[in-house]
Amino acid sequence: MLHKTGSRAVEAEGLTTQQWAVLGALSREKAQGGMSIGDLAKYLMVSRQNLSGLISRMERDGHVAVTPDGRDRRSRLVSMTASGQHVWHVLAQPKIMAYYEDVLGDFSINDVTHTLHYLLKMVDNMQRLDAQWVGGGNEAQEET
Repeated sequence: MLHKTGSRAVEAEGLTTQQWAVLGALSREKAQGGMSIGDLAKYLMVSRQNLSGLISRMERDGHVAVTPDGRDRRSRLVSMTASGQHVWHVLAQPKIMAYYEDVLGDFSINDVTHTLHYLLKMVDNMQRLDAQWVGGGNEAQEET
């Protein structure tokens, strides 16, 4: 539902929820010099493979630029272009904020606080499971 309804909120700008997540990550002060694809994947908690196609489409659309990392030539940095900044700050942000206001409109501050707490707890549990699977602790994964 988040993908479906969130994408509708920004579809006029040609964005999906995945693209808005990338632009949001790149808009942070910490990412002003760009982010490596690996760091961006880790931050968004997605695979590099899934992110690669998304970044290619966003580069084609002019929202991001991919350049070699000056510190490590094997790594590439993703940064927001001027067009991406305009789409993010001017076009998408007001719609995203309105979307969140609609979704959370009947939540009290207490409701939001508890929801965030439990969602973060779920993420921690999923990261713990992921670490176990990556470490070889899941027989089901070994069969695939």
